[in-house]
Amino acid sequence: MDSATWTTIKRLVEWLDANDTNPPELTRLLRVLKIQEEAGEVAEAIHGAMGSNPRKGASHTWTDVEKELCDVILTSMVSLATINPDAQKVFEYHLNRVAERSLEAAGPGA
Repeated sequence: MDSATWTTIKRLVEWLDANDTNPPELTRLLRVLKIQEEAGEVAEAIHGAMGSNPRKGASHTWTDVEKELCDVILTSMVSLATINPDAQKVFEYHLNRVAERSLEAAGPGA
């Protein structure tokens, strides 16, 4: 992700912080827990897109699933930036480690 993305995340964290009355420890906890809430919305959208609930039928589309996945990513980025102001560096380091480990295991041409 480019630095413009992380600049936007930083602005969102600042906006959230400006409107937050909780102690910092609680704020961090609530923002991390928000990821689980958003993940639940992904699951709900998948069930809706597949029409797996006979009571609700096809209540969502795969576009809804995409939007909910974006919310999970966004919420995770905000949570990481709340915990560590160097979130971009932390994420890029972790991404590179996972990619190196995974792609190395996959062999040449992966």
